[in-house]
Amino acid sequence: MSGSTVIKSVTVPDDIGVPTDKPHEISVVIPVYQGEKTLGDLMREILPLTEVQHSAANYPFVVRETLLVFDNGPDDSARVIRELVEQYSWVRAVWLSKNSGQHAATLAGMASAGSEWIVTLDEDGQHDPAEMGSLLDAALDEQATVVYAKPLNPPPHGLLRNTASKGAKWLLTKLVGGKAGNYQSYRLVLGSVGRSVAAYSGSGVYLDVALSWIAGHVATAPVTLRQEGDRPSGYSVRRLFGHFWRMVLTSGTRALRIVSFIGILFAVVGIFVALYILAARLTTSAVPDGWASTIVVVLLGTGAILFSLGVIAEYIGINVNMAMGKPPYLITTDPAFGPLGRAHRRNALAHEPAPSPNVTIASPTAAVVTEDPHVLDPDSVPSRTEPTA
Repeated sequence: MSGSTVIKSVTVPDDIGVPTDKPHEISVVIPVYQGEKTLGDLMREILPLTEVQHSAANYPFVVRETLLVFDNGPDDSARVIRELVEQYSWVRAVWLSKNSGQHAATLAGMASAGSEWIVTLDEDGQHDPAEMGSLLDAALDEQATVVYAKPLNPPPHGLLRNTASKGAKWLLTKLVGGKAGNYQSYRLVLGSVGRSVAAYSGSGVYLDVALSWIAGHVATAPVTLRQEGDRPSGYSVRRLFGHFWRMVLTSGTRALRIVSFIGILFAVVGIFVALYILAARLTTSAVPDGWASTIVVVLLGTGAILFSLGVIAEYIGINVNMAMGKPPYLITTDPAFGPLGRAHRRNALAHEPAPSPNVTIASPTAAVVTEDPHVLDPDSVPSRTEPTA
């Protein structure tokens, strides 16, 4: 066929054919410890989100399922969960054999979630489900796989707990890095990332630290926290301290390296003190007998011991990371063909010029480009794999 040119067909992943206006599907994970009085109201707030909604940036989204993870609390939450499962078709229950803690319960819910996005929020009502759209906007606009809610107002706790929380986050920021200060239980996670974390995380892992192991980009979205529901707090001082200590232990080996640094510092100070005492001994007799050697031995010995402990701690840290399930890598799909890529394709289509009449799309997996405006039927092209004269 004279004057026509055919480009070889190119296979495109199935997701490229997904419309850019397809709603982003969300699984909501709620660990339940004392939710007897608050779960009903929370489900009624989520109910409108089970129909397609649009975020402030006009991204469509819908809640496909809500997973209530029963963590064997002291109240009658189990009965309420059963009633909600009967009442709402989009509510599912996940039953744990014993109380495992909020992070373990959240991981269990993530492992059971099936949507392309996972939102985790508390049972007490301080997290507004309507703010999910803000989290989704931040994820798509910044191409982030994890988005934390960033409260615009102080948390609805007591002064002592809020102060302790700020201090703990400050310390963890020094140990882990700048992301630690953003940790919140109200978070949006890419589904594949959340399920992967749930699959490999070991016992005692701090969920947000585990997410930081594989999250490519972490963002925040502004939200307003509400007052907690009419229920006592599930955290005592002992549990809060245990929560903080697990966070420190999971944070990596930076704290262990501080021990090595202190050891080196002691050794260096010991050397300088030894030189000073030696010089003082040669120039004056004011140094008491035996004192110089004792101080030098103590400083150098302490430095050597602390440095050795730091080296040993590094090896222990490697084993701790392995026990907690920290992966050396995570194989995932091309993000351009996932939920993050739909935002790019939508923006590209919005700025794309009208298609030329000499371009014909034969199928989602093949394109035929011709120079002859009369050649519009792909079946009339003699070959789809080689150029023709």
